[in-house]
Amino acid sequence: MASESKYFYEMALSQMFMVGPRTARVLIENLGSAEAVFKEKPEFLKKVGSVGSYLADESYRQIALKRAENEVAFIEKNNIETLYYFADNYPNRLKQCADAPLLLYKSGSANLDAKRVVAVVGTRKITQYGKDMATNLIKQLSESVDDIIIVSGLAYGVDIVSHRAALEFGIPTVGVVAHGVDTIYPSAHKNIAAQMVTGSGAVITEYMSKTNPDPQNFVQRNRIVAGMSDVTIVVESASKGGALITANLANDYNRDVMAFPGRVGDEYSSGCLKLIKEHKAEMITSAEDVLKLMNWEKNVVKEQTLFPVIDEVQQAVLDLLKKENMLHINIISNAINLPIQKTSALLTEMVFDDLIQQLPGDIYALR
Repeated sequence: MASESKYFYEMALSQMFMVGPRTARVLIENLGSAEAVFKEKPEFLKKVGSVGSYLADESYRQIALKRAENEVAFIEKNNIETLYYFADNYPNRLKQCADAPLLLYKSGSANLDAKRVVAVVGTRKITQYGKDMATNLIKQLSESVDDIIIVSGLAYGVDIVSHRAALEFGIPTVGVVAHGVDTIYPSAHKNIAAQMVTGSGAVITEYMSKTNPDPQNFVQRNRIVAGMSDVTIVVESASKGGALITANLANDYNRDVMAFPGRVGDEYSSGCLKLIKEHKAEMITSAEDVLKLMNWEKNVVKEQTLFPVIDEVQQAVLDLLKKENMLHINIISNAINLPIQKTSALLTEMVFDDLIQQLPGDIYALR
């Protein structure tokens, strides 16, 4: 019987009308179990605060129990792991957050309690600059430290670029979605999600199967991204957007936040610059900044393989900066006789090789 399945009543309680994660946890702590909520007499339940009338309503109870019954069948058929707040398999970092979900549903084998968990988030309308920053960041993290996972939201833009980079460079990556694990939204990312799940990553959600990706779910999803991570890195963001919500949530959870600086006036760098200006995020220009902020020791063996080979053009840039201290990208481009696009790619590579640093306004200087 479904009612004998593990976490059946916890699933049902999570589906009760007007019962959020905090209320559900309080009920379980006071009554001893989720099952006790459904076995308790209606007369008693009616006295339980503002949700008492809903808990006692038999029609609401039956709807919740039926949803749980269907979900049990789904997770058993599809090898989905249920992570329960009061169980050992629940992510420890997320458990520290007051609004953590009662349950999570996980497809895949990722260790959510890895030594290092990094959220990489940002706009859906990613620019080439954002792609370069996210990809190179994850590449350098893969070369610098072990036991790390990359978390994002499987959306367009920064999210999917980050997941792809993690797959490319051998880092387990976790997608937190705003719907059930029976589908992937957007559908264009199904193949990437499948690679994550069949590899050492995962797709997780607090929502049961057949839950649509409604707008309000994405805001709720963001708290999981922030809550399960040590640090949230914003690659690109407009002055308003989901990435800033995630960053603010991370700050509320007393987690570290970092943001890439962009050129003043660029729409999708304005949110990052705002975070930095308001001291809500530390500025990041390379993976080295993450290691320093988080006090993560760089893998010595891997560090030896990272020593950059400097070519003639890179040496020309270094010589320029030795003379002038700091220069704008346009001046560097003219001096080395390269088109601005190629100069930008060259400077980005040099930043991530820790040869130079990028300052606000497309200014570059020696480290």
